[in-house]
Amino acid sequence: MILAIVSLYSFLANTSLLGPAVYIGIFIETFGVDQTAASGLISYPNLSFGFGALLLVPLFIKIGRRPVLILSMLLYCGGLLGCALSNSYGSLMACRVIHTLGSGICEVIPIQLVNDIFFIHERGKKLGWYTVCLCLGSTAPLYAGYMLAGGYEWRLFFWVEFAFGCALLVLTFIFVEETRYHRVLPADPATSSVDVDGKEDVKHIRDVEEMQIPPRKTRMQQLSLWSGIDHNAHFFKIALRSFTYYLVPVALWVNTTYGIYIGLGALTFNYTFPMKIVQPPYNWSPTNSGLIAVASAIGFFLAIPLTPSSDILAARLTKKNGFIREAEMRLGALLPPMIIAPLGLVVYGLTAEYDLHWIGYFFGVAMCQWGAYFYFTFTMAYAIDSYSANLPELLIATNLGKSAISFGMGYGVLDWILERGYARVISGIYMAVMLVNNLVVIIFMIWGKRIRIFMANSWVGRLHTKSA
Repeated sequence: MILAIVSLYSFLANTSLLGPAVYIGIFIETFGVDQTAASGLISYPNLSFGFGALLLVPLFIKIGRRPVLILSMLLYCGGLLGCALSNSYGSLMACRVIHTLGSGICEVIPIQLVNDIFFIHERGKKLGWYTVCLCLGSTAPLYAGYMLAGGYEWRLFFWVEFAFGCALLVLTFIFVEETRYHRVLPADPATSSVDVDGKEDVKHIRDVEEMQIPPRKTRMQQLSLWSGIDHNAHFFKIALRSFTYYLVPVALWVNTTYGIYIGLGALTFNYTFPMKIVQPPYNWSPTNSGLIAVASAIGFFLAIPLTPSSDILAARLTKKNGFIREAEMRLGALLPPMIIAPLGLVVYGLTAEYDLHWIGYFFGVAMCQWGAYFYFTFTMAYAIDSYSANLPELLIATNLGKSAISFGMGYGVLDWILERGYARVISGIYMAVMLVNNLVVIIFMIWGKRIRIFMANSWVGRLHTKSA
């Protein structure tokens, strides 16, 4: 139930971030801004979406997962309420930043809870269910488009998101327990003096059964909003130390993977398709411009049945390796998506450049998002396997990095494409960037363990060991 709630939160937060992409044309007319400023209502909230982790992740280490998750949802709901009531570009932008800043932790807390609750052989599959909700967030333009087709204004989208957010807040308050647990190591076994054959001061160790085991918490204690402060966790040190993970190859790869796939898929597709499909030779109604989300959903749903593939592959390789598990054993499952996702960009870009049949857009997006699902799930699982002791700091770095990269790839993309063409930008430059990033999996499959050993013996590794 806990995993379901936080995964649904990830879905809602991502839909609220991406859904308004359908309304870019309406924002231009309503607020009298240009195309770049209107798309900024998506780009800048996407940036704050990542930076929220810099504040909230150290906080949930300090005071616990449950209170910070509830605080995050309160900010999310409050920001959405402000969006629904906004009458100016400035107020809408401010409220967009508030709700995305608060909900940015939605991409961190599920991963942390998977690490808290589930065993290593279960994590790939459990992360897969979270990734399903994360990826389906990109279908938001479909729902926003149909609200527009029904004759409703853009504010209804935020009212609906607000209602679902409030309902999820209630479920969180009732069901999501505190998963932070500090294991107290038992003291050295007590000893006592006995007389053996007239010799005193012979020591004997007491039975293990005499050790005191802390009592299990009651249901109400687990649902408490306050579980104490961890005085060993230093808020600012955690935040600052997270930046050192950009020097760790595995963490850097996860950053670039998320940033590239979000920047290309969630942003570029949602920016370009609504603009292209309403022009000749297609002449679709603007109310149907969100249908590209159907292609994303098809790609994700075709990938879901293959979610256990990395766990199955890793289990077989572990057995062959004398039951010794290595983090890299799951990476072989990324080889097919390594090629298919970039080919999707080629199909999409060429379709847009030469005004080919609209089915080309759907094939391109579905191929790219099919590959994105696996790269989202398995690269993060690989990072968790490699650096589980310092997972919160790794997640801060990941959220910041992917938001900055996706912002850079999405900002001004419309002007760039109009200047250079769809084929050159999407099928050429963006495809090459994605392919190079995908090919890195081969490096980690061959030399990943050596890289981890090298980093563990470096000054960065020693710094992370001290913080674990």
